[in-house]
Amino acid sequence: MSIENELTQRLTAAFAPERLEVVNDSHKHAGHMGDDGSGESHFTVLIRAKDFGPMSRVARHRAVHAAIGDLNQRIHALALDISAP
Repeated sequence: MSIENELTQRLTAAFAPERLEVVNDSHKHAGHMGDDGSGESHFTVLIRAKDFGPMSRVARHRAVHAAIGDLNQRIHALALDISAP
């Protein structure tokens, strides 16, 4: 399974988001530091979920990183846009 699909599944299971966009930006970083040649090294995630309402910005980021677990070690860069609806 691709990292993009794994991110989508894990974030959906953890937060039941009203909106979730996982974008593979790896092609923009080809040949740059952190590009492992897999085509799955750089991602942008936009997520809107009610669970994030009472959380601080830092707590939201920690929650997302906890939800994706071991994928953190397989991704070089992860840009997050996290908020409550």
